[in-house]
Amino acid sequence: MKKIIKFCKNCVVSNMRPRIYFNEFGICNACENTKLKINIDWKKRKSEFLRLIKKHKKNNGDFDCIVPSSGGKDSAIVAHKLKYEYGMNPLTVTWSPLRYTDIGYENLIKFSESGFPIIFGKANGKILRKLTRKALIEMGDPFQPFIYGQVNFPLKIAAKYKISLIFDGENGEEEYGGNKEVKKKGFNTKDAINFWFSNYSVDYWRKKGFTKKELNIFSPPSIKEIKNSNIERHFWSYYFKWSPQNHFYYSACNTNFKPNYLRSEGTYSKYASLDDKFDGFHFYFAYLKFGIGRATSDACQEIRNNQITREEGVRLVKKYDGEFPKKYYNDFLEFCEISEKEFKKIIEKWRSRKVWSNIKGIWKLKAIVN
Repeated sequence: MKKIIKFCKNCVVSNMRPRIYFNEFGICNACENTKLKINIDWKKRKSEFLRLIKKHKKNNGDFDCIVPSSGGKDSAIVAHKLKYEYGMNPLTVTWSPLRYTDIGYENLIKFSESGFPIIFGKANGKILRKLTRKALIEMGDPFQPFIYGQVNFPLKIAAKYKISLIFDGENGEEEYGGNKEVKKKGFNTKDAINFWFSNYSVDYWRKKGFTKKELNIFSPPSIKEIKNSNIERHFWSYYFKWSPQNHFYYSACNTNFKPNYLRSEGTYSKYASLDDKFDGFHFYFAYLKFGIGRATSDACQEIRNNQITREEGVRLVKKYDGEFPKKYYNDFLEFCEISEKEFKKIIEKWRSRKVWSNIKGIWKLKAIVN
């Protein structure tokens, strides 16, 4: 049965987003979840949070929690509040972007200088480039190797140093629309494969010519290691309201976070996902596959948080969504070791005919938000 493309009547997301669903009134579950937050007893959630950190807090100077951190606005507020408001001693763990931007690295250094130790992880450069190229071809997402490290490297550090609490940022399934059955407090290993890794476990790449040794740094610790360390992984967004724009203001004041001087390609914002030169290609391929780009993602969040109207969101999406990330295009081709001709073939391989029509040689979206 052919799926009819529909757009949420409250925000600007379409039903082509994976795992999202709309209610009988045409409202997506991400918007539903935002409205349900009005009825959440946040004082009760905070009490849960206080019991959680009391359970894990150490008073001997050892690190008592880990915050996966890029130095960006979201992880900055989590780490800063844990340390300066709640008396925890967080170790921040950074997994390197594929290739740093100047502003991204500057923000990481300023974050550290505001009072945080960092353990920095970076994969073997040759293997990283090879895996990025493979992920681009096999999945239509060059960002997959980064996601593996972003999720699994903090787990490795937690197991190694016997740190039993990890605080991730937001639950994307709840904040952006997804599986309603997923746990709200935190993801387990199976959830990570399904929702963070798009069902491509690290071991999948052993079928594509990578060895276990080459993939080790991208892989999680064993289930036994996790259990022996009693590691719990929790979402900050379960205990406190999640608002990226408010996080920007907080981190600017407290960790000297700086937005970019130009808007990010494909959207209108200047303060989100700034650290990787190749971030734009992740969003561009999502646009090819689902008709949903970076501006849609940003506008949806701000509409749900009553920071812009839906009408403003529609205009921003029409103006910026799907803009090709040309600034670092040559760098990206060089990094992946592919030619422009090969890259264009990959684009057409992943352009979904469910959302695109070829009209007189020009590709156009079948449906546009209005």
